[in-house]
Amino acid sequence: MSGRDPCLTGGQEGRILIVDDEKSMREFLDIMLTSEGYDVTLASGGKEACELLDSETFDLIVTDIRMKDIDGIGVLKKAKAVDPQALVILISAYATAETAVEAMKEGAYDYIPKPFKVNEFKRIVQEALASKKGLDTKGHEKPGGDKYHFGLLVGESPQMIKIYNLIEKVASTSTNVLISGESGTGKELVARAIHQLSERKDKRFVVINCAGIPENLIESELFGYKKGAFTGATTDKEGLFEVADGGTVFLDEVGELSPTMQVKLLRVIQERTFTPVGGREEKSVDVRFISATNKNLEKEVLEGNFRKDLYFRLNVIHIAIPPLRERIGDLPLLAYHFLEKYSKEFGKDIKKISTYALDILQQYPFPGNVRELENIIERSVALETSNIVLPESLTLSNLQQGRISQNRRRTDIGPEGIDLEKVLAEIEKEYILKALELSRGSRERAAKLLGLSPRSLRYRMGKLGLVAHKQ
Repeated sequence: MSGRDPCLTGGQEGRILIVDDEKSMREFLDIMLTSEGYDVTLASGGKEACELLDSETFDLIVTDIRMKDIDGIGVLKKAKAVDPQALVILISAYATAETAVEAMKEGAYDYIPKPFKVNEFKRIVQEALASKKGLDTKGHEKPGGDKYHFGLLVGESPQMIKIYNLIEKVASTSTNVLISGESGTGKELVARAIHQLSERKDKRFVVINCAGIPENLIESELFGYKKGAFTGATTDKEGLFEVADGGTVFLDEVGELSPTMQVKLLRVIQERTFTPVGGREEKSVDVRFISATNKNLEKEVLEGNFRKDLYFRLNVIHIAIPPLRERIGDLPLLAYHFLEKYSKEFGKDIKKISTYALDILQQYPFPGNVRELENIIERSVALETSNIVLPESLTLSNLQQGRISQNRRRTDIGPEGIDLEKVLAEIEKEYILKALELSRGSRERAAKLLGLSPRSLRYRMGKLGLVAHKQ
């Protein structure tokens, strides 16, 4: 057992108990966490740890699962008996879904399989200690707090902050706005945020799916019709533009409009008047137009598929929403937002996503963007039987396909170039981790699988910040 005065070890706050019956692992974790400025105490097994918990207080307990006297689950139960709010992280080379479920049911903060990445381990420790104060690692409120939200939008990445600022600037005007972005990025949410901040917020926000209304019906849907205008028109009917008078019209997938409807829409935007189908008298309308598209409308204009004059009328202010893969830092916030939403909806008490489930999600390119992430979390919550989302409850087949396609794109070189050393290090790390997994943490067997000497493997692991635990 060893303890240190936090005043002598640096700036990090937190007293941590390390429990492992393997001396080399205890010493490794001691050096790693002490160098980060934590006050570290060591226990050589579960029995010693339980004795320490009776007499001392710790901010965090990190314990191995498999130990000879009292195992990690026993240490976890003891810690929770002494302090129900105790934070406990379990680590093991024998990571199974069943053990993880048991650990989380007993109230573990997280469950980390070996071998683990040093930087990832440090991050988990930092987040665990920050959670004790109700903060994230940047000093904000935990996921779900108002600082992460802008209306129904979620995110704190620089790209999203820029969009929030632009929404605030344009909301007070009646200027037309064009929102572009891939499917599932949240274009309608941006439009609704603009409407809710505008002077029109007490009027209607009318969504018109330009791709979802059949060509032969769209004119009567937008402009309405008079009785007798066509077979079945037994009464007058208001069009969507008239319904939205004084409010906002959101033209979703505006790039799908036919040339004929483009002409008629242009006239409404320019003149603020329209004529119902079968009618003779013009009607005036006061609406703000916000449009959205997943197409490149500039390209559509050049190819003659979209009117240039209509494009300029719609695109007075342009807001481009980045795909999720370009703001991956927002993924944990979004994932926890959807976790809270669907846990409430399904009546479940699931409050955490395991570190390795998040790691899998962050490696996935998300062709369906935020909408796809929401679907994945919804399914995971529906299927999960524990109080934590585990990798096994994710749609792994789809995720693995995404990882494969991502690996295939490694040979792509964009105009900005690549960092070859970084790419090669990532590939080397993946192979080493896989070999250690197959060899159950044995460096000697992993070295044989990789065609390396044990000494060479140790050197490469040190360089990459990897650690393995031989069982």
